[in-house]
Amino acid sequence: MTPGDNGASTPEDDDPFGYLYADGQARGAQPPSGGYGYPNSVSRVRTVGERQYGQQSTVPPQQQGAYGQPNAHYQAPETLPGGATTSRQPALSGGGGGRRGPNTKGLLIGAIAVVAAVVIGIGVAMINGNADDDKSGDEAGPTPTHSQSHEPSPTGTKPAPAGELPKADAKDLSLGPGLTTATDVKGAKASGGTYVTGFNQAGATITWTFKDIPTAGKYTVYVGYSVPGKDGNATLSVNGTPSDRPVDLKNWTGAAAGDYEKGWTKTYNYVQLDQGTNTVQISCGQGNQCDALIDQVWLVKGWVKSGG
Repeated sequence: MTPGDNGASTPEDDDPFGYLYADGQARGAQPPSGGYGYPNSVSRVRTVGERQYGQQSTVPPQQQGAYGQPNAHYQAPETLPGGATTSRQPALSGGGGGRRGPNTKGLLIGAIAVVAAVVIGIGVAMINGNADDDKSGDEAGPTPTHSQSHEPSPTGTKPAPAGELPKADAKDLSLGPGLTTATDVKGAKASGGTYVTGFNQAGATITWTFKDIPTAGKYTVYVGYSVPGKDGNATLSVNGTPSDRPVDLKNWTGAAAGDYEKGWTKTYNYVQLDQGTNTVQISCGQGNQCDALIDQVWLVKGWVKSGG
């Protein structure tokens, strides 16, 4: 071996980069034909993931599959020896390729369940509210919900049945001094055969106060009486105003003198009444012939000639 020669048989074996220098080129050094920089090197293209360090790869080169289709030669890392496990679950197959859309059936069932829960909650709240209202109705309040008036009815007023005008018997009337009720004479139409006696005296008054007039207007006031076979008359006042016509107490039945039992009949006067409470008074004034028994007083709507 000589100085400057390392004993290589060829320049390329001595210095792989000898072709870059003038003396190497003088010796016949040539650039390598197999690959860049190193002799006998071979450039080989490998698929990403194919090379496995420390072991012989058995995975064939990966082939490009159609878009959307799985690669038949692909192996997930977790399937290889020593590969890590994963919690990812495989997608459920709906019978076709590709990814599935959202589970609309599950969403619909969930929405229906929410609506049902809301409706049930409202129903329970309403039932509980009604129950509380029912319970509160049993408790005594600070003031009564319905009040009942204990104010006495006006003197001489007899409550009329629904839909009927007021009517008064002798015992329901307000009597002036010297007048009283009796039942000796038969034939009186009032309850129990009661009638007013003692009317045949100056200043005697029979007052009837009633409060059931539905509307103001024309009415007919009737008086039931008996005379002893002779005519009589009295003064009529309505709400304190004397009428210009007297109460005619005529012997319409033609009873004999002194026969009160046969003389029971009725008479009427036209009056104008107010709505609500009114007062009718029959009195024996100066110039009246008041020898009569009075048993009833009643009203008829309008100005009529017959009170039944």
